[in-house]
Amino acid sequence: MADELIHSGTQLPALYNGTTTLVDAHLAAGRADKTAYIVLEDPVRRITYRDLAGAVCRVGHGLRRLGIRMEDRVLLCLLDSPEFVFGFLGAMRIGAVPIPTNTQLRPAEYEYMLNDSRARAAIVSSDLVDKIREIRGRLKWLEHVVVAPGPADRGELALDDLMAGQSDDLPPAETSRDDPAFWLYSSGSTGFPKGCVHLHHDMVIAADCFGRRCLGLGEADLIFSVPKLFFAYGLGNSLYFPLRVGATTLLQPGRFDAARTLEILHGRRPTVFIAVPTAFAAMLQVEDLGRAYDLSGIRVCHSGGEPLPLPIFERWKARFGVEILDGIGSSEVVHIYISNFPGRNRPGSTGEAVPGYEFRVVDQDLRDLPAGEVGDLLVKGDSTAAGYWNKHEQTKRAFMGSWFFSGDRLSRDADGFYLFAGRSDDMFKVSGQWVAPAEVESAVTSHPAVVESAAVARQDEDGLLKVAAYVVLRAGTTPGEPLAEEIRSWVQQRIAPFKAPRWIEFVADLPKTATGKIQRFKLRAEGMAGPGPHEKPREERAGHVRGAG
Repeated sequence: MADELIHSGTQLPALYNGTTTLVDAHLAAGRADKTAYIVLEDPVRRITYRDLAGAVCRVGHGLRRLGIRMEDRVLLCLLDSPEFVFGFLGAMRIGAVPIPTNTQLRPAEYEYMLNDSRARAAIVSSDLVDKIREIRGRLKWLEHVVVAPGPADRGELALDDLMAGQSDDLPPAETSRDDPAFWLYSSGSTGFPKGCVHLHHDMVIAADCFGRRCLGLGEADLIFSVPKLFFAYGLGNSLYFPLRVGATTLLQPGRFDAARTLEILHGRRPTVFIAVPTAFAAMLQVEDLGRAYDLSGIRVCHSGGEPLPLPIFERWKARFGVEILDGIGSSEVVHIYISNFPGRNRPGSTGEAVPGYEFRVVDQDLRDLPAGEVGDLLVKGDSTAAGYWNKHEQTKRAFMGSWFFSGDRLSRDADGFYLFAGRSDDMFKVSGQWVAPAEVESAVTSHPAVVESAAVARQDEDGLLKVAAYVVLRAGTTPGEPLAEEIRSWVQQRIAPFKAPRWIEFVADLPKTATGKIQRFKLRAEGMAGPGPHEKPREERAGHVRGAG
């Protein structure tokens, strides 16, 4: 069947399996012996595109041997590793639906996702499988646990054994470009996680729109992403972006370590580096350890997952000579849809529309707002999920025809650049005027003593909302009321006085998701935001000092 034009500009046939683009195309293009992945473990592993293609087919054959069929769900609980890539693409190859999950969850959270998705198989890293074993008796649908790479206990199967003896040749399942290809669980700030159902065309469209047209990714690039593969941001960075263009990717299975990451950037010299603001802030705290880090090999440095404070951008550029491009996206739209571009970077802004996506900034009645006014962001693009699995009412609220209600509040200036104001549920009014947490946090973080901060609303003694700021200080800085007053005065000189923090609390760290997003709802809901007008003050926590104005 002839190719049909997708709205993004990417052409795909109606009968389409995503692995033909991400796997088969490289063998046809003569890249079989090129390195696809460099795994930073001891010893270092290199996976060629030929290795990748064979392993994907062997996993697909193995899953079929277990009875996994078209549209069956396969949950992945895997560290960043070739096994993640093999499992994800191997399931897609046979028309099954892989579901990457956060590797830092508690057993009860895996229990919810496994039962909600009705996954028939789970592929789990050896280091994590005890979490699944703990809940195995409560899993209603799970039939097979595959341990990667192994060994496996009784009733389980090692991934190495599942793949052993299988053929390196497996024609892709006859899926359409609109068939379910994978899910991403999006938890948001409240409620149970929601399974975003993504289709076979979503990844290649996001790779073309953002990866190619924004970042300019190509075959010569070496990509390193701090966000892990289970995270929507990391899945694009380390899997379908490089596999779309034939690039090489660095994988680090372990947890993020700031000094180790700088060593990788210095020694491995990736051309594309992608992280979250928390990671950039942590790396800025690392001492030179007797030498300067050379990051001059990086041609593109991108940040997402949380708005990048302007002070972090400025400190990073001053120290390493590399600009950070900020952007925003979501699990529902699979990746970044607004971003700064190389050569068109406006620090402090979220950037411009990524080609292939359309936007509206609207009021509460869904009326379009003029430039400069803050409203809710609606997104239209062909990488948007089909909806939430088994969440009909939430699907109706979020997916409005071809538009997706993002939950983010932004404004757009006359030049087409967007400014992030906060999440819809994070915004609040002080003295009848809206306060955007991101603006307060940027002003607080610009103080030389501050690493990062979070701003939320707190009631004063009269029950009126004022700003409370939670502040993480640079190592060696002494917290206390004098510093709190200094920060407060600093902020008042930079933004409207009513937005300045009434309370400042110094904390050792901020509550965050595994992907680095600040969980402001926890600062409000779990009591960290301080007592209400009729509550007794809570006891001070060790290591925390509150300054009140």
